Amino acid sequence: MSGAEEQLQQLRSKATELLLREEWRDSIQLYSELIDLCQSQISNTHQHSDPDHLSKLHKSLCVAFSNRAEARSKLQHFTQALNDCDQALQIEATHFKTLICKGKILLCLNRYFNALDCFKAALFDPQGNGNLDIVNGYLEKCKKLEFQSRTGSFDLSDWVLNGFRGKPLELAEYIGPVKVNRSEICGRGLFATKNIDAGTLVLVTKAIAIERGILGGQDSAENAQLVMWKNFIDKVKEAVTRCQRTQLLIDMLSTGENEAGLEVPDMSIFRPEIEENRCSNDQKLDMDKILSILDVNSLVEEAVSAKVLGKNSDFYGVGLWILVSFINHSCNPNARRLHVGDYVIVHASRDVKAGEEITFMYFDALSPLEKRVEMSLSWGFNCRCSRCKFEEAVCSKQELREIEIGLEKGVDVGGAVYRLEEGMKRWAVRGKGKGYLRASFWAAYAEVYGSDRSMKRWGRRIPAMETVVDSVVEVMGSDERLLKVVVEGLKKSGGVVEFERAMKLGRGFYGKVIKKQALRTLLEIGINDKGY
Repeated sequence: MSGAEEQLQQLRSKATELLLREEWRDSIQLYSELIDLCQSQISNTHQHSDPDHLSKLHKSLCVAFSNRAEARSKLQHFTQALNDCDQALQIEATHFKTLICKGKILLCLNRYFNALDCFKAALFDPQGNGNLDIVNGYLEKCKKLEFQSRTGSFDLSDWVLNGFRGKPLELAEYIGPVKVNRSEICGRGLFATKNIDAGTLVLVTKAIAIERGILGGQDSAENAQLVMWKNFIDKVKEAVTRCQRTQLLIDMLSTGENEAGLEVPDMSIFRPEIEENRCSNDQKLDMDKILSILDVNSLVEEAVSAKVLGKNSDFYGVGLWILVSFINHSCNPNARRLHVGDYVIVHASRDVKAGEEITFMYFDALSPLEKRVEMSLSWGFNCRCSRCKFEEAVCSKQELREIEIGLEKGVDVGGAVYRLEEGMKRWAVRGKGKGYLRASFWAAYAEVYGSDRSMKRWGRRIPAMETVVDSVVEVMGSDERLLKVVVEGLKKSGGVVEFERAMKLGRGFYGKVIKKQALRTLLEIGINDKGY
């Protein structure tokens, strides 16, 4: 064995040992040296003088690129890893290990169709004969995720019925019929491009970064939140450093200033199958800007417009989801979100018309106007949604203020609800206006409908629970508190109509990703002797 061959052998052995020990950075360094050495020897070897030696060098080079790709992928340096895969495949187009590695990277980048091509090609490599089950497993996974991403057909039912146990759900990235545009509410917003029924998916997306923890008492909770926030910032910084595309996506988010001057991005930039990930580790970071962006755009998992499913419901979590960050607040929202693992699933909580802006409530909008104004100011803005504008005009009436003060002082809630309903008749409040005011005083309505004593006294003098709920849902979408009142009523004396109302509300709250039997489980609705 020549000195050069011995040097190659030693480098290859050391690099492989580091790879097996999962010392990724050190193995990358040695594989880089090995690649340089192979390329140098190839350029110095005449093809006709020693074809066998040249073939061995090419084979060593292919394996070195493939193994370096694997190590880089473990560090989530995906673009560099993909470049290595492509270099290896130029040497051996059906190299089994490289095709599997490239397919797995493309899966991580949500480029399902491209990943599918890699796994299909791996089937034709003789090396794959003993690994057909593994390859077929990846093929099935790709097909499932590609179908989800293309159609928006997600089903969490089995996971729900299994008590959220088992492996974490693997979900595809999905963008429904929406686009970013200028918003009358604030800066830019997310808008429906066609009619969307209640419960229908709007988008599914994975967090750029997320941090979770358990909060204790008040003092320890504040300290825990500060530690979590620091860890979260570090994770975002790492994600941005790793990938230029991530940095570009974050960079387009609002810092809370100059909203009118911000560019409206084309939706193609959010689609991983179309846009290439171009990563760099030497990009200069503007951390002051990133901190401002995180302050404005980060989401807390356990929020009034959100529901956390699974084991993460025991934790406090904060994360950044790019496209979700474009969704503005409204006191008559039309969307909710589910948190499943590191994914956010956004769905319509009521019917949405084409051209309508998709909105969440950032704070509890089942509250009177005065409290909503206080909460909006604490968020750093003054809400000017259609509901707030309507209530500003109506709430100037002294009688409405007296009702609110009376409820704060503990007057009979049934009487307050009756007085509000009679007032709306005198003020000629109709249609959505009734829903707005009933939403503002929902706590009083819920207390009356939940009390046999109040219903005995006031039940015939105020609208039926179903009427009030329907009017609030029309303007607010489904809400857990509305759902609770409806389900409790169903359990007391419900029939088919009441059951269907509860299920419809449930779909608006949880979305159509949870089917009938699983939804019944979440709502704790048993099957009675009539079969519903």
